[in-house]
Amino acid sequence: MAKITLDNLAHSYLSRPTGEDDFALKELNHVWTDGEAYALLGSSGCGKSTLLNIISGLLQPSQGRILFDDVDVTHASTADRNIAQVFQFPVVYDTMSVRDNLAFPLKNRGADPKYIADRVQQIGQMIGMEAELDRRARGLTADAKQKISLGRGMVREDVNALLFDEPLTVIDPHMKWELRTQLKSLHHQFGHTMIYVTHDQTEALTFADKVVVMYDGRVVQIGTPEELFNKPQHTFVGYFIGSPGMNVVPASVTGTVATVHGAQVQLDRAFQSLDGKVEIGVRPEFVTLTQGDGLPVNVRRVEDVGRHKIVRVDLFGTEMNIVAAEGTEISADMNRVTFAPGRVNVYQNDWLQEGEAA
Repeated sequence: MAKITLDNLAHSYLSRPTGEDDFALKELNHVWTDGEAYALLGSSGCGKSTLLNIISGLLQPSQGRILFDDVDVTHASTADRNIAQVFQFPVVYDTMSVRDNLAFPLKNRGADPKYIADRVQQIGQMIGMEAELDRRARGLTADAKQKISLGRGMVREDVNALLFDEPLTVIDPHMKWELRTQLKSLHHQFGHTMIYVTHDQTEALTFADKVVVMYDGRVVQIGTPEELFNKPQHTFVGYFIGSPGMNVVPASVTGTVATVHGAQVQLDRAFQSLDGKVEIGVRPEFVTLTQGDGLPVNVRRVEDVGRHKIVRVDLFGTEMNIVAAEGTEISADMNRVTFAPGRVNVYQNDWLQEGEAA
């Protein structure tokens, strides 16, 4: 287990980068706590795998340092960092049995044969492959091979960190849930530092203690699922977390009032004059479709998704979503929306503004 420090870290795949846009990974300064489970979450191309490969030692950063427990490992090999990494697609030894695949990392380090046998049996049960332990890996399905890769990554108990790069891509949906549960159980049992790369918010929010949201090569927020939902620090976080994501509406803000095309929204905090791009953000769960008071909207459609209804509306040309309870009646004269007090966030140039107590 290790505390992982990213010190002035950045990376470009160009030999001579000339500006910030040339960097796939823009400057990062973060400390990840020993023994916590982190999910690296973001859309494709945002820098997640680049960062993971720098942490593992597969890639040397263009600038900055990686420290494990305050020891500089920037130029250390993957083996010297004592980490285990599981990749997006299966990496197995086809000529070996499932048992020998799982045992390989332990045999490689001269572990006691009795310990190896017990540990392999335990991991085989964890990944649901006890019955296949003596089968050769050749001929197994892609998801079975990926379970072997996961098992081999988890078999060692002495690693500094376990790194997972979208490891459940080829796994069937039911087994995904099972394996995520097993990974959380493993983390609680052994307390490894775990970093799990994914673009799937469900995977991230159900697996991690802290979610690291990346956008355009930057870490834009690190927080618990509750923090990401209630106080997105960047409009991308609001958009990416939640289904549907946060509504973001252009506005002007003065004091405790946001103005949207002449209509006013009361805020629970006071703000100084904001320049640049100013927007308000509110989750669909905190928007109510009503009659009479509120901002005028045009209802485009209503989608019944079983647990609730999603109402798609147009607010002065901006699309908005509303989450309404399953039994809510949506009538033709409901053409206004109100926002729950205290649930409206204010953003300047995409970043959350805290304001002052009103």
